[in-house]
Amino acid sequence: MREARDVLILGTGIAGLSAAIVCREAGLDVLALSKADSPDETNTRYAQGGIIARKEGDDASALEADIQLAGCFYGKTEAIRRLAEEGPGLVFDFLMDKVGVTFSRDKSGGLDYTGEAAHSERRILHYEDRSGEAIQKALSAYALRIGVEIRPATTAIDLITNNHHSTDCQELYQEREVFGCFALDNASRRVDTILARCVVLATGGLGNIYQYTTNPPEATGDGIAMAHRAGADVINAEFVQFHPTTLYHKDIRRFLISESLRGEGARLMNASGEFFMDRYSELGELAPRDVVTRAIIEEMARQGTSYVLLDLANYYHGEQPIRERFRGIWSTCMEGGLDISRDPIPVTPAAHYFCGGVKVDEDGRSSIGRLYAVGEISCTGVHGANRLASTSLLEGLLWGLRAAARIVRDTVPIRSERLDAVPDWKYPVAAETVELALVYQDWNQIKMTMWNHAGIVRTRKGLERADADLSYHAHRIRKFYKDANLCRDLIELRNGLDVAQLVVGAALHNEHSIGCHYRTD
Repeated sequence: MREARDVLILGTGIAGLSAAIVCREAGLDVLALSKADSPDETNTRYAQGGIIARKEGDDASALEADIQLAGCFYGKTEAIRRLAEEGPGLVFDFLMDKVGVTFSRDKSGGLDYTGEAAHSERRILHYEDRSGEAIQKALSAYALRIGVEIRPATTAIDLITNNHHSTDCQELYQEREVFGCFALDNASRRVDTILARCVVLATGGLGNIYQYTTNPPEATGDGIAMAHRAGADVINAEFVQFHPTTLYHKDIRRFLISESLRGEGARLMNASGEFFMDRYSELGELAPRDVVTRAIIEEMARQGTSYVLLDLANYYHGEQPIRERFRGIWSTCMEGGLDISRDPIPVTPAAHYFCGGVKVDEDGRSSIGRLYAVGEISCTGVHGANRLASTSLLEGLLWGLRAAARIVRDTVPIRSERLDAVPDWKYPVAAETVELALVYQDWNQIKMTMWNHAGIVRTRKGLERADADLSYHAHRIRKFYKDANLCRDLIELRNGLDVAQLVVGAALHNEHSIGCHYRTD
């Protein structure tokens, strides 16, 4: 199938849908793709803590200072200032007043602002501990209501560029532009050619290149890999943030235990029952995430344990009962026989957020014409070397809206003869059948390599081992990809390998230990 749209958006989280809504309301024909069976299966949906919002008495300069400090002063000053000044008000103007997102309120009926680590002010709005789910549902419903076409179970394969794909040799001499993408219908295995006057990448992060992650299975670095293969600049790839507290349980996949628990008083203790965070930071439990993560790793190594304990029950100072304030976490833990209103929670770190990404400007424009990147896939410069809690949803919202405004204002159609020169997908002759057991085996090798050698604590020797191991797998995986009948699993494997090599390469290059890129050498 071959089709043409005004705007093609890859990803259906807060960044992608915010952009889609603005473009559609401006009269553009918008198609948003999701590789998941449900387009609501996004990183946004699993965000628990909340989103920074405008608050009386809070100052943009104070938020800017908090972001700079958490990011180790490695961020882009202009981007951080823009987020601090423009972002918090959008939570009211766009999410609440326009889209209809509901946030939790306190006993007096006012909005219930909470705090998180490294924030100097309680400025975060939430909906219980299911903030992302509330935002996702509201955005999806609004987008569908105004006519955004959302197509699930469709996996983007590669971006179409004029220099690489066009049969017109004159395109070789033009500036590189993106004309759309090739996309796989997961069910039929048909590859469609989707052309568009601009493409917005909003595919989220890359947590699943690691053995343990808080991310849903969809987070395999797809957009980052596609953009890199197309020639876009990718920066700060060494900065992978690990969340310090995920549930450690034999029967439950790594599950995020939100930082907001510590914002509401929860304390970390080791196997001996000692509270240890004061030994690592004067901010204690509310130190930046990279500090807390390394402190937990140190305590586990010192005592030979696989987890530490987070005590919420004895130190909670919120107004609502724990089972209401943290309903999602409480119910998940109860499934494993753990009552967080009485029992300490066993926790351990896991890969969480990609602070690097496709380099973009103040409007989400990449280094390639007609290609935008918004949300976690992008690197606006806001996060620097380590992300401040609850900035991710706000960044996705702000840059999604800014990118859409730029698209509506500036993007011109592509001449039909240029699009006609783009051929459809070429299927391999005598294609091989994909054995999923082999795909999973290769995935496990990548995940273990990244966890062991390019994870929370890094050394040159370990990174060199990771680089060599990934290179060993690369030739076989890429050859198989070219010769096989495509499926979502194989596309994800190829992308995961690509971004793993990007992370390792950047980590080897940056010999300065800073933020969540922590090198002991």
